[in-house]
Amino acid sequence: MNRREELAAFLRTRREALLPNDVGLPAGRARRTPGLRREEIALLAGVSVTWYTWLEQGRPINASIDVLEALARSLRLDDAQRQHLLALATRTSGEPTPEIEDAPDALVRLIESMNPAPAYVLGPRWEFLAWNRSQSRLYPMIDRLAPENRNLLWVIFAEPTARELVTDWNVQARRILAEFRAGTASLRTDPKVIALVKHLHAASAEFTSLWAQVDVAQFQTRVRHYHHPRAGDLAFEYQQLTPSEWPGLKVVCQLPVPGDDSAERLAAWRSFA
Repeated sequence: MNRREELAAFLRTRREALLPNDVGLPAGRARRTPGLRREEIALLAGVSVTWYTWLEQGRPINASIDVLEALARSLRLDDAQRQHLLALATRTSGEPTPEIEDAPDALVRLIESMNPAPAYVLGPRWEFLAWNRSQSRLYPMIDRLAPENRNLLWVIFAEPTARELVTDWNVQARRILAEFRAGTASLRTDPKVIALVKHLHAASAEFTSLWAQVDVAQFQTRVRHYHHPRAGDLAFEYQQLTPSEWPGLKVVCQLPVPGDDSAERLAAWRSFA
């Protein structure tokens, strides 16, 4: 799915998710398809039906920021969805995505200092660049992954051990995919992102189903729960940082929850079978 195709799918799914009552329109006669009609969105945004139809069909047309903002208001988009719309509709070719094979030494030392909290560094395509000892204890498979599979999205959807580890896998998988989609909108034509998505379609029916929903979300701090085979039930507060010197990278740290001993119990296990 290229950028224009994704923009078309995003507009269509958001339109189909709305009801007339959501935007102050009368319900009118029975509808054969879900959601609002294209002419209703065009009316609300103050654009022609033909122009909006072409945009939703993925045709090569341009839109001003003012018109895109009007569409965002008409579709009742939240901030993450609005940013995603703008990224898809206004992105130019720009500079190529930098190839980063290793995390900067400063970030490696940073995540090591976070022990006993599990922590790792993600690259622009959400590939694992580095992780600390506690992350290896939380998810031992990370040390054994083939280089082409060292990616957070691949681990969540295609590695059975991760599915067994994450307690609320269905909730977390949906959330992580929505965050990935929002965070990589500018990379939608990147060959490695395209290859990753294709690889996941072949490996996971759940990925294919959720990808078709075109959901996006901004990162939110949350508590993640794990059922660890050796350390028992664990809980960590999921935090994400973006280094100012390396804005394409992410530092993810799973902090101990106040009053909980998950980090200590995890640190007590120094080796795994």
